[in-house]
Amino acid sequence: MAEAGGTPVSQQDRREEIRQEVLTSGFVRIEELAAAHGVSGMTIHRDLDVLEQQGWLRKVRGGATSTPTALLETSVRARIADAAEEKARIAEHAARLVTPGQVVALDDSTSALAVAERLPALAPLTVVTNFLSVINLLSGEPGLHLIGLGGDYQPSYDAFLGLHTATTARTMRSDVLFMSTTAVVGGHCLHRSQETIQVKRALMETTGKRVLLLDHSKFDRRAVHELAPLTEFDLVVVDAGTPARLLDELRSAGVVLEVAGR
Repeated sequence: MAEAGGTPVSQQDRREEIRQEVLTSGFVRIEELAAAHGVSGMTIHRDLDVLEQQGWLRKVRGGATSTPTALLETSVRARIADAAEEKARIAEHAARLVTPGQVVALDDSTSALAVAERLPALAPLTVVTNFLSVINLLSGEPGLHLIGLGGDYQPSYDAFLGLHTATTARTMRSDVLFMSTTAVVGGHCLHRSQETIQVKRALMETTGKRVLLLDHSKFDRRAVHELAPLTEFDLVVVDAGTPARLLDELRSAGVVLEVAGR
């Protein structure tokens, strides 16, 4: 936070600090945030409006409270535990697409992390990722050439995000990309973070095969920023818990789908 006489933080950094405070305390007051950050109450109102639109919090009279879905995404451990069995089955199915010698790109999703767990057995491979959890998992594995996409590190995602990361990603050509998203609404992938979308799109632009990994809970969630329609992916892998009606609708819309385990 900016101190009296200190250098003010950027708008993005201030909003990240506010987001973290809401998630930690469960409730924040506008006047306290304004005083702590050395900005006006109207500025805090605008910050909260943006964070609410992204799904991180809910504005209430005099302040803001955290939301259950935001709390779910605050730690990688919680994200890994969410739909863990479904993600494992999806990852096992998706890993069949990998052959030794390929360049494999992984985004900052825990679905991609589940795929990463299966890559050492498929070496030699080159792995490109912005997800620190993947880097830590695969570091030192024989037969794997690991390329980390640096940039601004975001602890809430345990990933490097932002313009620099996206720019670097566009210099890396991969054979196959495994990625996921926060939500799917009306046949479109949505996410809460624009910085995350920036990197995901860059990875999509430079791969030979786009593979989207979706456990069925993604179809029950909401987010504000559009990533891409499902039809932009070469393959979408879902779990057996995805309703048959929904599968039929997506296939009718031109989405190439496979159900893990079938």
